[in-house]
Amino acid sequence: MAIITQQFLVSGVVQGVSFRHFTCKKALEMNIKGWVRNLKDGRVEVLAEGGAEALKNFREFIAQGPTAAKVENVLVTRREGLLGFNNFEIECDGESPC
Repeated sequence: MAIITQQFLVSGVVQGVSFRHFTCKKALEMNIKGWVRNLKDGRVEVLAEGGAEALKNFREFIAQGPTAAKVENVLVTRREGLLGFNNFEIECDGESPC
């Protein structure tokens, strides 16, 4: 199975609704590596490595979001190269609590 890297930019009501914790939990269950963080513009950014099928399923999952979220859009960009993540983590953005 080839490992690929993708960036997900999630917009809508996705901050303050446990979106990062929701995303992290699912990534760990799916053996996806990388991180999730809030952006200053109200979106959530996810950088993830995994198999193509796993990332496709992961995208569908985060497009649903937790109950309190209202995901409007998930923009997916394939990134070149692997970053060699060892785990999936919630990153601090310096503005919001982790």
